[in-house]
Amino acid sequence: MGRWDGYWDYYERPRPLKPKNGIKAKSERGAIGSTWWSRRWIEVLESFSLGSRLTRGRSYARQGQVVSIDIEPGQVRAKVQGSMPHPYKVKIHLQPLTDQDWEKVIEAMAAQAIFAAKLLAGEMPPNIEEAFYAVKLSLFPRLAKDLVTDCSCPDYANPCKHIAAVYYLLAERFDEDPFLIFKLRGRSKEAIIQALREKRTAMPQVEETADTDSLAAPATEEALLEVSLDTFWQAGEGLDTFTIDPSAPHIDKAVLKRLGDAPFSIRGQNMAALLARAYDIVDKA
Repeated sequence: MGRWDGYWDYYERPRPLKPKNGIKAKSERGAIGSTWWSRRWIEVLESFSLGSRLTRGRSYARQGQVVSIDIEPGQVRAKVQGSMPHPYKVKIHLQPLTDQDWEKVIEAMAAQAIFAAKLLAGEMPPNIEEAFYAVKLSLFPRLAKDLVTDCSCPDYANPCKHIAAVYYLLAERFDEDPFLIFKLRGRSKEAIIQALREKRTAMPQVEETADTDSLAAPATEEALLEVSLDTFWQAGEGLDTFTIDPSAPHIDKAVLKRLGDAPFSIRGQNMAALLARAYDIVDKA
């Protein structure tokens, strides 16, 4: 072997190998991610000024170079096919929130009825980050250093395109199941829902006291059914001034629309379409 024989084996060839069952990004062009939480994930990553690596990673994601993704509490493990025979191993670590931190977050979620209702229904509230901000925590990484990443490829840049490809496919995984974001932060969907139910059950309810009657709308003597039996079927005061306008809303070219397409065309255009255009001209005349 010559002096440089084997040296270039440590560097990728220009064209990556095509895996048989690669995971392709659903988005073929433009932005990746269709929900606010997946777009927020990408927005956070792009705010870290990671440069062209993200762009190359997006291309890898769309080519189907990612072979597998496994999301665990605090960590993502993935395999990405490069130009070498065996896929590279990717690890992405995001520090899970502590039990004490999650306790604070759950308290904040339970305190907001809309948060609790949506989460218990399996939906992600659009402003869920407020529950984290309220207790001085963050759902998404705040700084680039919050994401500790590693790839078995020879590229010294971090993130490399293999890690970046996993970043983008994570966004689409979050589209499918937003609770995976919570899982990455250390709590499963089931654990969060169970904790929310317990918190909501334990929250103090409005006590029934002697003042309860004052909260209800006052029932006047005239409104009581027993007092109004004789006049129940008679028109009450003010009915004469009540008006009803049953006129149907205006529908443009309603007759033509009800008739549908004509059974013949003139110069490739259906007669109904030509009549509609003629009506418009007459209306403007």
